Amino acid sequence: MAEAMGVDLATWQGWESGRRPLANMKAGALLDLRRRLLAHGADPVVLGLLDAALDTDRIISATVIPEEAQRHPLADWVHTRETAHLIAWALNGTVPSALAGRPNHSRRRSPAAAAPLLPAQERQDFFSRLRETADSALRAGESGILLHRQALYLCSYDRTPEATRWMGHALHARRDLVATRGWTPHWAAARSTATALVRLGDTQPLLDFIDRAMADDDAAETANLNYWAYWLGALREPQANDAFMQHKPTNWEPVRLMCGLVNGLHQAPGYVDLYSHSLWALLTAHPWLPLADPQLADRLSTRSTQLLDDNGISPRSRRELSTVHYVLRENRT
Repeated sequence: MAEAMGVDLATWQGWESGRRPLANMKAGALLDLRRRLLAHGADPVVLGLLDAALDTDRIISATVIPEEAQRHPLADWVHTRETAHLIAWALNGTVPSALAGRPNHSRRRSPAAAAPLLPAQERQDFFSRLRETADSALRAGESGILLHRQALYLCSYDRTPEATRWMGHALHARRDLVATRGWTPHWAAARSTATALVRLGDTQPLLDFIDRAMADDDAAETANLNYWAYWLGALREPQANDAFMQHKPTNWEPVRLMCGLVNGLHQAPGYVDLYSHSLWALLTAHPWLPLADPQLADRLSTRSTQLLDDNGISPRSRRELSTVHYVLRENRT
């Protein structure tokens, strides 16, 4: 591999072991490496995660070993689902959905880790310092909104008793945001708070948020679809802050967004109300979408039927999934 990539053996071994971070390469050399890997048969999906992996390294390093007077990377851009999932892989061993089910073709002659899981002490340091970062960002006021929101979300990956208590206190202290009606500059923070509370077993704030801060408010509904489009990769351009959520969508891909939401409806039962409402809003705005991908529409029809037969969904989800089911049926005829 070293010969094929045009580097010396020690360099290649350093990349594999993590001794030499890829982020330290010159931009041109890194671009050349990516092109050579693709030419030699690298999986394009895995190769496509390289940017998110580099961001993951930056976020973990800046948290575990903070440098004085350097802004935290979470303060300067809205991180993506790929980055969040790779961080979770390093923190709790959960394989990212983009990599789930893919075979491991590694043929090492020596023992190799099954996942890029950080050592226990580093994981403890990461979460401890991330909680400190979230607290300091909150004290910074308006300038710390993005950093606080994103740090708090990542803190929810820590499931130790101490962290769960801290997280519960931090989130419940922000419940006033969830009660706010319609769009506000703190809307994204309220959404993240409500979804993080679901991880702690408290689903009511998310239901309240959908009822009060999303439903029947055009600006909030637009913000929700824009948020999903960015998170699920239907909006490709990087975003420096949450302001992009306020604008009417002009450059995201509705079919790709629908695909991500349908997959989430299958894979994330705790968030079924948020996915159901978002699919309802998306199909209300773009009723032609089922015609663009009939197989995807069939998957959604099957899943919505299963959920409608289940008494565990909320009245709002039942109404909205019924509408979704009707739209799908009408497109068939």
